[in-house]
Amino acid sequence: MDQKLANVAIGVDIGGSGIKGSVVKLETGELIGDEFRIPTPENAAPEVIADIVRQVVEHFDTSVDTPVGVTFPAPVINGVCPMIANLNQDFVGMNVSDLMTTHVGRPVVVLNDADAAGLAEAEFGAAHSQDGTTIVLTLGTGIGSALVRDGVLVPNTEMGHLLLPNGLEAEKWAASSIRTKENLSLEQWATRLQDVLNMVEMLFSPDTLILGGGISTRFAEFSGFLSTRADLEPARLFNTAGIAGAALVASQEAQD
Repeated sequence: MDQKLANVAIGVDIGGSGIKGSVVKLETGELIGDEFRIPTPENAAPEVIADIVRQVVEHFDTSVDTPVGVTFPAPVINGVCPMIANLNQDFVGMNVSDLMTTHVGRPVVVLNDADAAGLAEAEFGAAHSQDGTTIVLTLGTGIGSALVRDGVLVPNTEMGHLLLPNGLEAEKWAASSIRTKENLSLEQWATRLQDVLNMVEMLFSPDTLILGGGISTRFAEFSGFLSTRADLEPARLFNTAGIAGAALVASQEAQD
């Protein structure tokens, strides 16, 4: 790769099963070349995860000045992780931004994975150029969320933990993993998802609702069972949204 490529950044997406990254073209959110992925070791210590991030970044032949953004599967408040479900508990209370910066050897911006996906959809995807309030729900093992108002992220929303009238958390009732686990038809699952969308609309009154995660590729099959006041759209960036969003935020912070 040409080390002098302008207007690019590196995005790295930390997941429970794999840590993947790519160079991102910031005008469009497109990945330049293939993703590079390393499996996530089970219950790995924070330093091990940070070293894998370093390997992913060093895989790409870019300038040391190229901004680096990393998504993290937990809230991130001023760089610090206050709680986490799917990685080692030693991350709790740790400044993850400082950890990544130290291991990678250059400034690294860390943000919540759903927030990164939401920003990418707002900038490059289904909510591009739309004013008002956009909410992105990522439907997977759990339910992640991102709230974007006129292009500005309100970070660390956790709508997957909203308590529904049936007494269950949203993600315990309608995550995509629940559909698989309970062998629900798409119609049965959509009925549950409707309960979540009703709660989200009551609390946040979004103008646009975007459904992401792998199940969004089947949006046409289940969207007919859903009814919302907000415009309802499938995610367009799919599994590249986190990488694109992390790169975008890293670039923005590098310019501040």
